[in-house]
Amino acid sequence: MPESPRKTPGGPAEREKSLDEIYERIYVAILEHRLHPGTKLGEERLADIFGVSRARIREVLARLAHEQIVELFPQRGAYVAKPTIEQARDTFEARRLIEPAVLRRLVDTLTPEKINRLRSHVELEADARRRGDKRAIIRLSGEFHTLVAELAGNSALARSMRELCMLTCLTIFLYDAPTAKSCREDEHQTIIDAVARRDRARAEKLMLDHLDHIEGSLQLDQNNGEADLESIFRG
Repeated sequence: MPESPRKTPGGPAEREKSLDEIYERIYVAILEHRLHPGTKLGEERLADIFGVSRARIREVLARLAHEQIVELFPQRGAYVAKPTIEQARDTFEARRLIEPAVLRRLVDTLTPEKINRLRSHVELEADARRRGDKRAIIRLSGEFHTLVAELAGNSALARSMRELCMLTCLTIFLYDAPTAKSCREDEHQTIIDAVARRDRARAEKLMLDHLDHIEGSLQLDQNNGEADLESIFRG
């Protein structure tokens, strides 16, 4: 009996991707700074890469735009968002309001399993630093904050933190000082230690200090990228 013909890998059925998978692939690429702010996300190219219709790509881009990760322009298409300095400051203001509340809820619902998950995550961060894996460091640093929100058990807060962490990631790419470290290596660990002791006040203070350090490492006092022509040509 002759063998049935083998299916060619990468055929339409095998290349079909779910909307969630495509969304996550694009999301992680932006989070890891593989897709930079301002990058054009062409529907046709993405449809070809993922083996889906342009209509499905439009659905994914609309979802990303709803979360302010992507900007949609009529007749021009979709681009990775470029937060302004004002938007960057708004993001940090929102995080200062939300993250202390997240920590309070986490402490109130704390279990050994939750602490173990947080400690395991920080170990992944440390391993990425030892390996010098910059993309993993960036991704894991942001995911620490979303994990804290998820473990706190409030889905609305978790969604908000996911969006705010992505906006922070885009902000860091645009405004990071060349020699600055956005996340200090021990700060996530000290926050976990305070949570493990159920010390709400200490955990909240450490988180606010952490956010201050991140924002303080950024160049948010520049004049929206506009060159001072007077000083350049008449100095």
